[in-house]
Amino acid sequence: MIRKRRYYPWLLLALLFVVAALNYLDRMMIVTMRGSIIAEIPISDAQFGLLTSVFLWIYGICSPFAGYLADRYSRSKVIIGSLFFWSLTTWLTSLATSFGELLFARALMGISEAFYIPAALALIMDWHTVRTRSTAIGIHAAGMMIGQSLGFVGGWLAETHDWSYAFSIFGIMGVFYAVGLVFLLKDYPKKSDEKMASTFSEIKKPTFGKMLISLFRNPFFVILLVIWGMSGAISWIVNGWLPTYYLEKFNLSQTEAGIYSTAYFFPFMLVGVILGGVIADCWFKTNVNARIWLPAIGFLIAVPGVFIASYVSVLWVVVVGFIFYALTRPFLDANMMPVLGMIVDKRYLATGYGFLNLCSCVIGGIGIYVAGLLRDEQVNLSLIFQVAAIAMVCCAFLLFRLKPKWRL
Repeated sequence: MIRKRRYYPWLLLALLFVVAALNYLDRMMIVTMRGSIIAEIPISDAQFGLLTSVFLWIYGICSPFAGYLADRYSRSKVIIGSLFFWSLTTWLTSLATSFGELLFARALMGISEAFYIPAALALIMDWHTVRTRSTAIGIHAAGMMIGQSLGFVGGWLAETHDWSYAFSIFGIMGVFYAVGLVFLLKDYPKKSDEKMASTFSEIKKPTFGKMLISLFRNPFFVILLVIWGMSGAISWIVNGWLPTYYLEKFNLSQTEAGIYSTAYFFPFMLVGVILGGVIADCWFKTNVNARIWLPAIGFLIAVPGVFIASYVSVLWVVVVGFIFYALTRPFLDANMMPVLGMIVDKRYLATGYGFLNLCSCVIGGIGIYVAGLLRDEQVNLSLIFQVAAIAMVCCAFLLFRLKPKWRL
């Protein structure tokens, strides 16, 4: 049993790494097959954009309730159920023949996928000790990034077969993987005293309202909401507008701009999110604030990189500037859940992260919209990136104001 306890946290992480990759692959591949979909189901650009917007809105709204279920009931069962139903939805998407059916499928995808992230991160926190939590969360985040980067597979399969083929294949794969997880995924076993307490107070489990009051009475949780929301807006703005920035500033082709804005970006973000976890775990041994301070330092390193990249007109300098951003901005992604565990009651981890997701989706969506409005008013992208850099300074300042309540 002791030996199983030693290796299972890493087996769990490996299992969830695959689920995380599927999570982002299934949600992202639709944007890579736009031409193929429109060729068979005539829809406008506004309607196609609405497919992503509806997913994002519903995903964010459902996240707090999804987190609550993961805190109150079995986290492993919530994860398996989420994977099964979003994979089934992915397969059902392949049967759509109209815009209405596609929109309905994307709404279902938003609901079913919302239940995964809060439960998965909370389960990782349960199984991993203080020595490895940030590293484990960082590796899991790397799985999400890999899934996002593999979105091009959907476009490729749409060209070689048809647009529904990828949804059918990955949907069926996810369903079978969910069935396999029934035998492999486990909740963290409770200690004997915890079992007795759980049995005694089973009918007195905290309600959603009590969790809400506990979370929002905590000023540090509110600060975390602001930080995560602002960082989400920053990411959407930089990632979404970087190809256009290269295209306009250096008169590149669409293909060249795409290469400069993605070819180095993903590898460095992947390294950054894992590095941020490893450094935080090592530093935490001597400093309880390590997981809070490291993301703040990461933001402060990224700021001059973005500022320089927005000012200069030398291509390689701009690339280097955004490399600094791509390498250090993900430090927060590797440490947000461990930081949340140091701020709120451990019984409310998944619920708390659900609200973080909601805030990120709402503020991120506002950030995208505002950036678009500024572009319509002919505001230079350099200025928009500089505003994003100032927002990162604000995030760093707020992180330094956090004070951990528990050493989790």
